[in-house]
Amino acid sequence: MQIIQETGRAARRRAEQRMRPRRSPATPLLVLLWAGAVAVIGLWWHTTTAVAATADWLTGAGRITGLLAGYATAVVIALMARVPALERRVGSDRVARWHAMAGRYTVFLVIAHFVLILWGYAAQAGTGVVEQAVTVVLDYPDMIEATVGTALLLTVGAVSAGAVRRRLRYESWYYLHLLTYAAVYLAFWHQLTTGSEFAAVPAARTGWYALYGTVTALVLWYRVLAPVRLNLRHRLRVESTVREAPGILSVIIRGRRLDRLGAEAGQFFRWRFLAPKLRWTSNPYSLSAPPGSGLLRITVKEAGDHSAALASLRPGTRVWAEGPYGALTAARRQRGRGAKVLLLAGGAGITPLRALFETIPASPGDLTLLYRARSQEDLALWGELETIARTRKARLLYAVNGPDGARPEISAEALSRMLPDIERHDVFLCGPPGLAEESYAALREAGVPARRIHHESFEL
Repeated sequence: MQIIQETGRAARRRAEQRMRPRRSPATPLLVLLWAGAVAVIGLWWHTTTAVAATADWLTGAGRITGLLAGYATAVVIALMARVPALERRVGSDRVARWHAMAGRYTVFLVIAHFVLILWGYAAQAGTGVVEQAVTVVLDYPDMIEATVGTALLLTVGAVSAGAVRRRLRYESWYYLHLLTYAAVYLAFWHQLTTGSEFAAVPAARTGWYALYGTVTALVLWYRVLAPVRLNLRHRLRVESTVREAPGILSVIIRGRRLDRLGAEAGQFFRWRFLAPKLRWTSNPYSLSAPPGSGLLRITVKEAGDHSAALASLRPGTRVWAEGPYGALTAARRQRGRGAKVLLLAGGAGITPLRALFETIPASPGDLTLLYRARSQEDLALWGELETIARTRKARLLYAVNGPDGARPEISAEALSRMLPDIERHDVFLCGPPGLAEESYAALREAGVPARRIHHESFEL
């Protein structure tokens, strides 16, 4: 409890300073991304002459799908870069969904480009599609590399499909996913050497280099250099492990100058513990206590090989961290200081909300935490939550299954009985997908505006 009591007030002051009314941060970014797509289509239109024969239609369609595939590829990589401003303001889960959606569009565009351009070339040359494909791959500049890159990209797309990904270990999927970088590098050059748009408009060629150069710089800085800087600066090591409840473990991590880490309550890091069975995997875990006083803490439910192996960590084990990530912070509140707040947690979702329960600014009586779990034994960190509730004069409630296993209902009526003015609350929601969907629907039915329901999914 020492790390909790020492940092609560200071963390609340920092949270108050960060809270500002703001517009949806996603809208300007979406406008920018679509503007880029429109510019690509404009480039194709500018360089396309009259289309008459079937072959012209096919090659024209192949060219536009190729240009859009190249642009979408850059967007996909940019969304993998974990740019802090984007992750914190938009949210890691939303960025991850955009990345997945852009990846699907990219795969479809690549396939369409491949089929249409070869079909069009074959129609122009009066040959078969297979014969034309061999000619293009062997005789056109940079096409062998592009073919290998395309094969790698389609492989990544295949293993990222939901049905396939669910059958793979996370670590296997993660390392296969890294092939995206090699695929993009191999496929990039043929865009410039065979693309008539870039030959006709030198400024477009410069712009394409600038686009991919910017994306490469973002990836190198935020995925490589920034983590190296963080870990060299803060020297993270395991301090101790604590069993909180059956199947739930806390790992306390010490480091240097953690006050300069820039982390907030509600955020998470990707953690790599340099110990046997753990050094080759990197998993996301939220902070379960406000950062500060030279210590960080994560609390983990033992739900897989990685989380179960954390119990074997020894004090002094080196830790490699990337982050902080996530937007489930006090800055997301819509109504500012003095508004009422409901924190609704389920299962392992208690970890970020435990930190927020201590730090989010709220007047006495205006803060409520509702904790959903299977049983009272599964209420992790309950003693700490009770202490925080007494200190802050906050409400602490739990909903557990009955003796017969019956689940308590989280409905609009139940929430309104608990909080008659629930529509005036900002709600922070974190838990398994089923609970999150059920709770979100109940909150909306109870009159809580969508803009005041703040949620980040576990399914990243």
